Amino acid sequence: MIAPLLTSFSIGALNFPNRVVMAPMTRRRAAYGKLPTALMAQYYAQRASAGLIISESIEVDPLSGLQGPTRPGLFNEKQRDAWLLVTRAVHEAGGRIFAQLSHMGRAAHASQLEPGGRVIAPSAIAASGQIYTAKGPVPYETPAELDTTDIATLVQQYALAAALAQEAEFDGVELHGANGYLIDQFLRDASNQRIDHYGGSAANRARFLLEIFDAVSQVWPRSQIGVRVSPTNTFQGMGDSDPVAHFTAIAQLLSARAPAYLHVVEPPVQPEGVPYVAGAIRANFTGPLILAGKFGLATGNAAIETGRADLVAFGESFLANPDLPQRFLSGAALNEPDKATFYTSGEAGYTDYPFAQG
Repeated sequence: MIAPLLTSFSIGALNFPNRVVMAPMTRRRAAYGKLPTALMAQYYAQRASAGLIISESIEVDPLSGLQGPTRPGLFNEKQRDAWLLVTRAVHEAGGRIFAQLSHMGRAAHASQLEPGGRVIAPSAIAASGQIYTAKGPVPYETPAELDTTDIATLVQQYALAAALAQEAEFDGVELHGANGYLIDQFLRDASNQRIDHYGGSAANRARFLLEIFDAVSQVWPRSQIGVRVSPTNTFQGMGDSDPVAHFTAIAQLLSARAPAYLHVVEPPVQPEGVPYVAGAIRANFTGPLILAGKFGLATGNAAIETGRADLVAFGESFLANPDLPQRFLSGAALNEPDKATFYTSGEAGYTDYPFAQG
């Protein structure tokens, strides 16, 4: 019997040979100018046996800073052309890859931005903790609260990045609404305390995401636009007063737009006192659902078999095992990820993880 994770699945016109998704993971290997490199192409191509690869976060903001190595961008033609190295390498290896479009919002620091760039958010509430800069760790800055003109500009930045992603021959795009970055900052009420039509109710807080989705759907078919959310992730001081109710409403709003999938960050076992939200999302979203967050082979198979998910995303295990689906099939032991090399440069801990023998 074939394990549930290793069965095929289709979304729109895209056919996936398995349900093992490579989760988006920032690796900070981009070159100066936020340009993808040949090494990045090798890294992604090595992992082309995934049912779907979701790229690391790709910046949509032209003022996000062009120093490297850092997070890659997709807001100019040089970046578009450099991403072609990656997408063509993945396609030649038989894979499929979506571009994850992102904006850091209040998670940025002014020293990292281009002249004229600002640290921004839906409300003037700083993220918690520290950010690492050229001068070392410093507290997050209080962001500037966006006005409606700013918001309209941001929506168009996402739309431009989506158009460039299509020209760069990606198979689709994912809107990064998770882990404390800008869309997530709008979605959750710990970071969004606006009193206009972008704040208050869950529907109002989802407005920014939905405007971006609608703008991107002028470029891409909806069946090639995914959305990622993290209802209970507390990274950078994120939180929500009622994640079950609020993300139920958000799931319903997204379901009406029929995206490619909804990608939910929620581990199979939540910490004590943290609610389970994915089940409520599943009951209120009619499209394909991806679950992510510390899944292994057994828990991933169980999620598919019980109908809690259609696909499961793997992060660190895919980082350390470029042939993860084959290892799942054969029962081969998994390489351990080298956390010290997650955000360094070069091949170590990036393209030098061994494939299983035989």
